[in-house]
Amino acid sequence: MIFMGSPTFAVPSLVALKNNGFELARIYTQPPRKAGRGQQLTPTAVHQAAVNMGVPEADIFTPEKLRGEVLEDLLAHPCPILVVVAYGLLLPKALTDAKTCINVHPSMLPRWRGPAPLQHTLLAGDTETQVCIMQLDAGMDTGPVYSRTPLPVPADMSYGQLHDLTAAIGAEELVTVLQNFSTLTPQAQSGTPTLAPKILPEHRPLDFTQPANVLHNQIRALSPTPAATWATPNELGGEVLKVLKSEIAPTPHAAQPSTVLGTNGPAITLACGHGTALHLLALQRPGREKGTASEVWRGLNGHL
Repeated sequence: MIFMGSPTFAVPSLVALKNNGFELARIYTQPPRKAGRGQQLTPTAVHQAAVNMGVPEADIFTPEKLRGEVLEDLLAHPCPILVVVAYGLLLPKALTDAKTCINVHPSMLPRWRGPAPLQHTLLAGDTETQVCIMQLDAGMDTGPVYSRTPLPVPADMSYGQLHDLTAAIGAEELVTVLQNFSTLTPQAQSGTPTLAPKILPEHRPLDFTQPANVLHNQIRALSPTPAATWATPNELGGEVLKVLKSEIAPTPHAAQPSTVLGTNGPAITLACGHGTALHLLALQRPGREKGTASEVWRGLNGHL
């Protein structure tokens, strides 16, 4: 089969296929991109994992687009199955028509179709999700589903935790589906679709006029990266902090939103909208290591 994937989410699936004896004829991944403070060209996580597994560079393809000669070459390849895990490019209809394209998708399809299903699961406060092994068609995550693995989503689970868990489950279920492929019939999706568009910079700033539960979901949906942000009061320089962890405070209040209500152990408590409050537990100043909220607050010379 041919494997197509790019970020760390796809690596467990690549490793699982290799470890379970599946022959990987080719690997397709996104081209190297500039990353880090030095802005050095860096191969994708899948590219690096493939090299570490001993895959020859000649078998790793990094096209910018699946068009022209690249697409013609793929269509002409005798391999009938493409495994696609967070590849980053929408497969052309000609390819999904010609090949059986199997995909790992971490949401309760048709809920959260699109590039950011994990983040939107958390933003919405969903208490459960699924990891689906599906067949791709010309639409955006609209194809039939081979298997669904249910998964509870605790109220304190972060994007990073959900990412790692669903990547591991997806790899395991992918192997199971492929091992039993000839006996499975994919089932069409049913229900009302919802979309999970890409997370943009405007999704990061916290608006403390919102209720605490909305802000808590925003914080965990963006943690550890790209991270929700909070601009400190002007008397502290208006510094923009990353907010990495929170919990909902049980005590109602009558203070204005963004008012610091107090400190308690590692937390500082901020007033939110509708008389709610939020314990901020982990913060990070620009260019510094993350710390407990109270440590960072003291470092800013905050006073109650």
